[in-house]
Amino acid sequence: MRILVATDAWHPQVNGVVRTLTKLADAAKGLSVEGVGVEFAFLTPQSFRTFAMPSYRDVRLAMPRPARIARLIEEARPDSIHIATEGPIGLMVRRYCRQRKLPFTTSFHTRFPEYVRARVPVPGSLIWHALRRFHAPSRAVMAATPALASELTDRGFDNVVLWPRGVDTGLFHPRAIDLCLPAPVFLSVGRVAVEKNLEAFLDLDLPGTKVIVGDGPARASLEEAYPDAIFLGEKQGEALADIYAAADVFVFPSKTDTFGLVLLEALASGLPVAAFPVKGPRDVIGDAPVGALDHDLGSACFAALDVCRQDCVAFAANYTWEASARIFIDSIRAVGAVLPGGNVTEQPRFVA
Repeated sequence: MRILVATDAWHPQVNGVVRTLTKLADAAKGLSVEGVGVEFAFLTPQSFRTFAMPSYRDVRLAMPRPARIARLIEEARPDSIHIATEGPIGLMVRRYCRQRKLPFTTSFHTRFPEYVRARVPVPGSLIWHALRRFHAPSRAVMAATPALASELTDRGFDNVVLWPRGVDTGLFHPRAIDLCLPAPVFLSVGRVAVEKNLEAFLDLDLPGTKVIVGDGPARASLEEAYPDAIFLGEKQGEALADIYAAADVFVFPSKTDTFGLVLLEALASGLPVAAFPVKGPRDVIGDAPVGALDHDLGSACFAALDVCRQDCVAFAANYTWEASARIFIDSIRAVGAVLPGGNVTEQPRFVA
């Protein structure tokens, strides 16, 4: 079974969408459907000319042409099409499927109303209307948590299904690492951008050291404004896992994330979480004794210092990418989003 995923977010971007899709494809390699192996292909900005996203020049948006979109889809010969993002590529692939009456699925990764309003004064109701319209023809709108799925349903989205995430416990696990920084070390990992609300963390009066891992458009200004914090830039793989393991508390100040893969990475590393009691952290942690959720983020940070690190590791072990991939594939099949004839080669070609 060959699944084509259309995404506007792809390497070299480092974010939750890219990590999720990459891990999904890797985990699916060991799965099969009725004795047939599963393979993922990706339609990404790498196939098109791109331009820098306004206010975030590190992110480049594709400029896809309809005829090229059609050719790339037909060359991929997919058995199913999934649209992961609501950007230019996602819009063009949606159009392709709609014109041919082909079933497809979508996923909801980013809370765009909050993301956009952090940058420009656009009414959230208009953005939610556009998102509902984008996802309306989807056979299944995949959401990462029960709370997000419920919210989407309440906002008028149809065919919402749950697609939980996973964590690579082979990479992220406790280990003896010393960053040679004053303890305790309070760590935050993610995109360094306005919607991540990092000032709420950096403004706190905490002992020890504040460490920020990640890059983004707000990094230069935050480094200047908070000279006592340590900004390590973008880290991946073992280098990132070492930093998680060396810290004492993971601080997640974002109020806009739909899930937060970094929460699971931190917990798998034995790192308790301090966060606001909002969607994302509340859905991942709930009432489990693996962190502290408080409207006073400083209080949450101090409370998290007393959390048992082994409890964090045991909690994260319940989340695997293999289970996530199986649910993704089962959802596609359950809603009948497998293309007629097994691929699109016999469908009429797109005329630009």
